[in-house]
Amino acid sequence: MNLNALFQQIQFTEKQAREKRNLIQQAKCDINRSYEKINQTKEELSAAKINLETKVQHLSVKQFHLEILKKREDSLEKQKSELINQRTSLLKILVYAKRKIGEEEDNFTREVTEFNNEYGLTSNRDLLIKKKVKTEINFLDNEAVLLKN
Repeated sequence: MNLNALFQQIQFTEKQAREKRNLIQQAKCDINRSYEKINQTKEELSAAKINLETKVQHLSVKQFHLEILKKREDSLEKQKSELINQRTSLLKILVYAKRKIGEEEDNFTREVTEFNNEYGLTSNRDLLIKKKVKTEINFLDNEAVLLKN
């Protein structure tokens, strides 16, 4: 090989070495960028994980409150049912008591009427009223006579 060819071979080899170094440098830059992206993605993932855990915790609290509210609702429904039953029972008792009171009033009125009729109290009352009226009339007549004199 002549010197010129050797020199071209050296230049060609140096060029290839430079290209390989450039490729290696480019690969290192790409690797570094990839590591940066990986780290950024890890940070985003970590933030998303924390956010998700917070949301899960809030969801758990809301589910717990929902369960409590459902139990409270069930309790109130049961209490409502019991109160409706109690009201119905009390209304039945009231209707029964009113009917009994009506019957007792009717019985009392009937018994008083029978008693008054039996002993003639109603006719005596009429007689007493008539006597009082006559007495009042006589008294007024006497006063009228006295006033005329």
